[in-house]
Amino acid sequence: MFEAAKGLAQRIRDMSGVQADGAALVDRVFSTDRPALAINSLRTETEKSEHKGFASLLKGCFAAVRNPLAHDPKILWQGEDDAADYLSLISLLHRKLDESVRTGLQTGAE
Repeated sequence: MFEAAKGLAQRIRDMSGVQADGAALVDRVFSTDRPALAINSLRTETEKSEHKGFASLLKGCFAAVRNPLAHDPKILWQGEDDAADYLSLISLLHRKLDESVRTGLQTGAE
């Protein structure tokens, strides 16, 4: 799960050109004002809400999966029963990234 979550962040960096990590990466890449990637056209309030929700899911995945696994000894982590659900979440996030488009509004150089 740790590698899957790290791979998700790397994919976002690769797709967007933004060199950041965690919440900072998501905030820059999936802002509603100048997103580097968009999961929809961001034309309606509903689409903007969906886009914000996707960004929240990404940040939640990093906070709930990657960060604890990176900072706590593996022997102390007791989340094996949740592994399938977390992997399903990561799969969903990858599928939404498959459907996203690069907007050209932001670059990694900013």
